[in-house]
This record gives sequence, structure tokens and C-alpha cells, in this order.
Amino acid sequence: MNQTDVLCIGNAIVDVITHAEEDVLAAHGLAKGAMMLIDEERADYLFAAMGPTSVISGGSAGNTAAGLASLGGRAAFFGKVRDDDLGRLYRHDIRAAGVTFETAPATEGPATARSFIFVTPDGERTMNTYLGACQNLTEADIDAVAVEAAGITYLEGYLWDPPAAKLAFRKAAGLAHRSGGRVALTLSDSFCVDRYRDEFLGLVREGLVDILFANEHELKSLYQTADFDTALAALQSETTAAGFLAAVTRSEQDALAVTRERTVSAPVFPIDRLVDTTGAGDLFASGFLFGLSRERELADCLRLGALAAAEIIQHVGARPERRLSDLAAEVGLA
Repeated sequence: MNQTDVLCIGNAIVDVITHAEEDVLAAHGLAKGAMMLIDEERADYLFAAMGPTSVISGGSAGNTAAGLASLGGRAAFFGKVRDDDLGRLYRHDIRAAGVTFETAPATEGPATARSFIFVTPDGERTMNTYLGACQNLTEADIDAVAVEAAGITYLEGYLWDPPAAKLAFRKAAGLAHRSGGRVALTLSDSFCVDRYRDEFLGLVREGLVDILFANEHELKSLYQTADFDTALAALQSETTAAGFLAAVTRSEQDALAVTRERTVSAPVFPIDRLVDTTGAGDLFASGFLFGLSRERELADCLRLGALAAAEIIQHVGARPERRLSDLAAEVGLA
């Protein structure tokens, strides 16, 4: 029996969030909706340009781990922080969320990672990320015992930017498969896919990835098409391997689960007000993975993902404000 439902591995990042009009993005040369990697000088510049901010622990896989714990799942996280004020904040927050986090902090080198997020009135987020300490996650940080204890090992596409993290990624995936676990990958961002398209497709085609997460834009980028149906057909051709599964989100449209045998859909949950889309995909993954860990039907996995995403987009920040297990009980998904 697995001691952990899902082990999440990714960049440990503290989010610095502000609300801004679109002309602010233009004034600072920001590509709306994108995640751009920046250096420390640019980080200092953008922070000075921001209005009032909220400082909240984030990072894609860390958000997913927090969502899993909020649903009642047993979640763990690997990610690198520096032993500084923001690093200590991050460690406190993710552990307080109920996630096991034992990666040793760096005692030297760059500071804990920060993502400067500009949220426009339509709820869209534009991220500018200084990777700092998190790009120093290495194979040495991959605890074999923890990986072997997890039913699913979940990896974020953003990890493909730091070279050392690629090796850590592959080590974790190999350990997971040798112990009978499954490996999940989220594509993270269409610009990330643009950088590493061939490598991501290679991970799927060589069987290193069993479960793939993508939104509509990422999927179209993966298969270099502007047409969603064409991208979906290309994805379905990848599902010839037994057991391969893909989960695809489409903003306010139905989410899809794609296997070799079938495609299942489920609608989004209604919301009162869209505030901030930061973490929507991360929390969708948390619900979907929680459902898989409990051997739920794919339609329920999609609904759990949609429920978690609906909670997160109605407030600032990518960690749940309400207990997701309570929300699931209210809609009959407990």
C-alpha cells in the first residue's frame, strides 16, 4: 500500500501578485498570459513597478500538492528553496497545508524563487519568474524511498528549464516505474511547450509519462496547429499504449479525459466571480489526481478537477481558501 497518494516535484516559488490594467503590461513589455523567465535585475525592476501586492506561496506542483491535501489526499512535494525569509515562508506554508516537504534548503547560492504576477481585470495572469534557488534541484534531492512510496509521481513542465532538474525528473520517473507507480506530467505553459516540444513528445512516446495534463493552448502548441480538433486527434493517436491517459482543460468549456478506448467529458462548475486564474490548471490536476488515487471513474476525476479549479479562480492566490473536501461533499463528490 502506498504511503503517499501523489508526490509532486517542481519549482518552489513564492508568488508576488498585483492587479493591473492591460496598459501596465504594455508599458513594461509583458506578454499577456505568458510565463517569462527573468533574471534578478529584471525581478527587482518589476517589483518596483508593481502596485500593492499579495505575497503567497505558489509554484505549479506545490499548488497541486496543496490542493490534494485539501481534498484529503496524502501529498508530498520535492522542490528547492534557499534558507532565507521567503524560503522559510514557503516551507511553513506548504507544511501547514498538510503536505510532506523534506527537501533540504540551500544554504548558499541564489535566493528563493519569486514569480511576479500581474492579474488583469479579466482574471488572466501574466507571470514573470525569477527561478533563483529552485533551479538548483538536482538528482541528489530525489529521495528514492519517497518516490517508491508514491502511487503517482507528478512532474511540472517548468522543470525542463533548469538542466539539472531534467536529470532529477528522469531519475524520479525511473524510480516510480520500477516500484509500480505511475508518472504524470503537466505541460505547464504554451511557451514552455514551444521551447521543449520535441522533448515532451519524446517523454510520452518513450513511455516515461503515463498521464499527461494540458490545456487547450498547450495542446495546440504541442502539435503545432491552431485547430483544437486537429490537436485532439493527434493526442488520441498517442494513446495507443495501454494505460496512457490525458486530461485536457478548455477554460469555461468541458474538460476531457482521453484514453485509448474513449474520451470522457465533464462541465466546469459555475462560479460567482472570476478574480484570478493563477493556479487553475494546478488545482484541476489536484482534483483529477485525487480522483485517480481513489480509483474513481474518469467523469468524477474530471468533476473533482473542475471543482478545485472553480474554487481557486474566485480569489487571489493559488492555494485553496476553503477546504476542498468540504466542497466535494457539498456536491456529492466525497
